[in-house]
Amino acid sequence: MTKKVIACIDSSPYAEAVCDYATWAAKRLNVTMSVLHVLSKAQQQDTSDLSGSIGLGAQEALMEKLTQLDAERGKLALERGRIMLDAARARAAAAGFEQVEERLRHGDFVETAIELEEETRLLVMGKRGASSADAHGRLGLQVEPLIRNVHKPVLLTQQKYKEPQQVMLAYDGSATALKGLEMLAGSPLVKGLPVHLVMAGADVDATRIQMEQAASILRKAGFSTTIAIVAGEPETVLHQYQQQHDIDLMVMGAYGHSRIRQFIVGSTTTAMLSHAKCSLLILR
Repeated sequence: MTKKVIACIDSSPYAEAVCDYATWAAKRLNVTMSVLHVLSKAQQQDTSDLSGSIGLGAQEALMEKLTQLDAERGKLALERGRIMLDAARARAAAAGFEQVEERLRHGDFVETAIELEEETRLLVMGKRGASSADAHGRLGLQVEPLIRNVHKPVLLTQQKYKEPQQVMLAYDGSATALKGLEMLAGSPLVKGLPVHLVMAGADVDATRIQMEQAASILRKAGFSTTIAIVAGEPETVLHQYQQQHDIDLMVMGAYGHSRIRQFIVGSTTTAMLSHAKCSLLILR
């Protein structure tokens, strides 16, 4: 089965950036782009259950009207979804990419992403969705459940698209981090872009040796690689480094027990994802 870049869009301000990042990724990976919009039951039917507060005489007629309204809402949600998908396809075409398919699905977003996992090369979604677009400094409700349950790389976008020119890989020396580094080195996604290999911790000989060994893997793969070891709390110093060096794309592993990766997906919304100032690629 041919793997695809899945662009997950909704009516949030992130939709255009999601489309643009997915187009960029699909071009670099030389795969088809699939634009996905999932209609949840709440989007199609949001009338509250009023049966208990309706008088007996009017109940039947009013409930019939409410049912009609629900049906109209469902039709409108469906039409809006189709319009969004058509617009995403047109946007990709305007950027010179024609290999785009549209998918309008009904159900739960995370469950749908899991169903599509076998054909997914990369999943692209906004940092927040329509229901939480204005909740600055927080993650959308679907982000952590998706990262926990979908075993594919996830690209979380900001509201504005900026073509990646520099990449930062947050590294902690663990087996999981090494696997992510090797995955990045072997992928055409960021081929040719300079990579900053950054570790939060003490700059001691053992750490320096570990970083040089990791950097050699990237250099052998043709990447121009800069090593940096920064002291301090990971969620603070990694963001500082990203902003100081104008990094466009931060790359990290999703799970682990180190002090770095525990900030990526923890039991609560994490500072690392919530406060990132650039788009973030989560490797699985």
